[in-house]
Amino acid sequence: MHSLRARLTLVNVALLALGIVAAAAVSLMGMRHYVLANVDTQLATSRESLERMGFTMKQIEYLSELGVALDKLSPGSGDTKGLPSADSVFVAVGPAGKPLAIGTLEPTARQRALADAVDDPAALAASGDPHDVTLGGTPYRAVGARLKDGTTVLLATSTESLHSGIKKALKLDAAFGVVLLGLLAVLTMLAAHHRLRPLEDMVETASAIAEGDLTRRVPSRPDAVTETEQLRVALNSMLHQVESAFETRERSEDRLRRFVADASHELRTPLSAIRGYLQLYDKGMLADPEERTRAWGRVNAETDRMSRLVDELLTLARLDQRPELRLRDVDLSRLVREAADDLRAQDPLRPLTVHADGPLLVRADESGLRKVLGNLITNVRVHTPPSTPVTLEAERTAGSVRLRVTDEGPGLTPEDATRIFDRFFRTGGGAGSGLGLAIVRAVVTAHGGEVAVRTAPGAGLAVVVTLPVGGEGIGGPPAPGPL
Repeated sequence: MHSLRARLTLVNVALLALGIVAAAAVSLMGMRHYVLANVDTQLATSRESLERMGFTMKQIEYLSELGVALDKLSPGSGDTKGLPSADSVFVAVGPAGKPLAIGTLEPTARQRALADAVDDPAALAASGDPHDVTLGGTPYRAVGARLKDGTTVLLATSTESLHSGIKKALKLDAAFGVVLLGLLAVLTMLAAHHRLRPLEDMVETASAIAEGDLTRRVPSRPDAVTETEQLRVALNSMLHQVESAFETRERSEDRLRRFVADASHELRTPLSAIRGYLQLYDKGMLADPEERTRAWGRVNAETDRMSRLVDELLTLARLDQRPELRLRDVDLSRLVREAADDLRAQDPLRPLTVHADGPLLVRADESGLRKVLGNLITNVRVHTPPSTPVTLEAERTAGSVRLRVTDEGPGLTPEDATRIFDRFFRTGGGAGSGLGLAIVRAVVTAHGGEVAVRTAPGAGLAVVVTLPVGGEGIGGPPAPGPL
């Protein structure tokens, strides 16, 4: 009874039952009204004839004698509880409402019953409206008429056939209604089972997904109604989003585990070196001043390395939170020329070519762009020989600006090129923390831009950064502190 099919069936059956009851009531009331109208018309015609034709008492006596004689010829005329089934009754009554004996003929039981059934014959005659009376358990319609000499007569016609017909019609309607209700219940159950099959498919799909099958989808049906098909499409779209979100979460968790493992590994090396030198110093094994100086130098170097690694990790963590950038108009050409000056100061023997003439404004976070340029140049210095030529370029394209840092170094294999922006990735286990290019990509992504590489073994490496001029696509919840 709690299923949707059962409730739909109950609702349909209840509505049909109400309709059948209403239709039967209207039809029976109409039939009763029509038959009673015919009976009342006949009684009214007889009443008007009696009053209009002005019958004399002799005529009334003759009619009464004839009526009594006919009444007595019927079986059971002396039993008021089992009166004969005559259709019409005629009786004359006195002022007290008692039936009058006409001549030698006494009123019959039916005539007495009619006189007793009418409380005020004079009032009935004066009103002229038919009234319902019961004679020996049989329903009648009665009217009164006043003759020319003041005598009151009562006329009654049986309506038993009407009530019998109504009972038969009611039984027929009830039987037919029961058959219709049963047929409707069966058809509704079958139709509901067929129409609700897509919902059962959805339940099966949801159960399968709850058991771990995230690839399960609700199958389509050719005869599905519009609302069910819309629900199926929406549910499949939601399941696709859930599956994508679950896969993204798994990838994020996997990246986080690798990130934590790599960070732990990178921090373990300087910490181990610092701990080793401190133990040597604590045990007095660094008695020679030169050895102490060299040890303290190594401790400071490892401390600086660990400090840079922590700073880079904090920078990546902030970028992962999509920080609110401090945007303003920045001259990218000026930043490129300043980065070139820094490279000349740090590596004066390296051939350097700069193509960044004239102002090239872009709406961006200046500190972030400086970090991008600094990391790209540091990547060139660390991973290429000092004599390797480097080219820095900045140019405007349709709706964006492009920054390109190109070296003519050894280049990368296709496998390494696909992982160059991964965190803690270092080609051949080389120097550096492996976070520089990861920070570059994070900063560029935060600006709504793109970064790509073009490289091949022996063909050098070109890193291309594309940024929107107006900062389109930049947004996200604010994070504390600058990049």
